[in-house]
Amino acid sequence: MVETMEWQQADKTLLLLDQTKLPQVCEFIPCKDYLRVKVAIQRLEVRGAPAIGAAAAFAMVLGAREVADAPDFLGALDKIRADLITARPTAVNLAWAANKLYALAVELNKQDNAPYKIIKELEKTAIKIYDEDIARNKKMGEYGAAVLPENAVVLTHCNAGALATCGWGTALGVLRSAHAQGKLKMVYADETRPLLQGARLTAYELYEDGLPVTLITDNMAAWTMRTKGINAVVVGADRIAANGDTANKIGTYGVALAAKAHGIPFYIAAPVSTFDFSIASGAEIPIEERAADEVKCFRSEQTAPAGVATFNPAFDVTPAELIAGIITEYGVITAPYIENIKRLQEQSKEDF
Repeated sequence: MVETMEWQQADKTLLLLDQTKLPQVCEFIPCKDYLRVKVAIQRLEVRGAPAIGAAAAFAMVLGAREVADAPDFLGALDKIRADLITARPTAVNLAWAANKLYALAVELNKQDNAPYKIIKELEKTAIKIYDEDIARNKKMGEYGAAVLPENAVVLTHCNAGALATCGWGTALGVLRSAHAQGKLKMVYADETRPLLQGARLTAYELYEDGLPVTLITDNMAAWTMRTKGINAVVVGADRIAANGDTANKIGTYGVALAAKAHGIPFYIAAPVSTFDFSIASGAEIPIEERAADEVKCFRSEQTAPAGVATFNPAFDVTPAELIAGIITEYGVITAPYIENIKRLQEQSKEDF
């Protein structure tokens, strides 16, 4: 598996795989300040909720180093935190990681620790977030593989694999675990317009890792369900509300509706850090809208009239009633979601 990022402790540099250039070019971006990480998140050079969270944690370390000598160290770090979380409003892992590291800095400051000692502890925490993400993904993979049938034929949307995390993946981690157990017959990957994360990233990493994968365009999903024996859908998530409503890459809602119509179980795979326990439903999830040229152009070639109006939400929200189960590192949650997500929140308090 290609690594999404690497923290170089010796020179305090975060290397981020530039996912906008895959699959043609495998190139890493050296980030030596927090703003370069923010730009990488905005440009989708790093993407996927867990990967964004880990990148944000390292960005906080870089930012803390930049303001270490500021008269008001905590105030300067708080401005960095606030700026960083504006990079992408929908993916909750971004704010979760930035807020977590800032809260740690505040607590350590109360103990009269000098800024450079605080920065050292922030670095340890960022590394821990990175390492734990991989371990959590592998746990999730085992729980998810258990709910898939033998000879699983699975459809997935966007990219929720190793490239969207620190390694192994969420939705694709489930498929990797199923493949290791001999349960996976085929994966159908939606191309995921307009930025082709399914074609460029999911098809790329599954093909490179030797998993059976067939690429389809987004508008083939329903017909593929009807004609190709699909018996499960597994996708990732960018934010999950307290009632189970789930935001994921645009097009996911349509896939869920098609799965419901065909009697196919639709699963979300996401770590607890992707849950936003503070919001009651998906109606409260902010939906990022992106540039019109992403719709009017295919890669760099214009394919629509220059002046035509566009609507380009990056995400949609799938209602909880369409979801058969949410696969987490603590197990698989099923309805009733409000009660069971409250239990998950209590169960995970010590870790988060």
